[in-house]
Amino acid sequence: MSIEKIEGCNGCRACFDICPMDVIRMNEETKLAEIQYPQDCQVCNLCVVFCPVDAITINKEKYWPLMTAWG
Repeated sequence: MSIEKIEGCNGCRACFDICPMDVIRMNEETKLAEIQYPQDCQVCNLCVVFCPVDAITINKEKYWPLMTAWG
């Protein structure tokens, strides 16, 4: 698993909207984000970068630093 947990989600949908692999889904009952397909995560870190409340934790075994083209 790559994404470890979503804790403290405020339901803003930023992670859901930005995830290119559709790993994160919104729970219709709670209106909060949930990890549904962790095996599909490519550890792009977009969910972490765009989460305004730092609610997403990446599994340390799969984590690598965010790489940018501008150094």
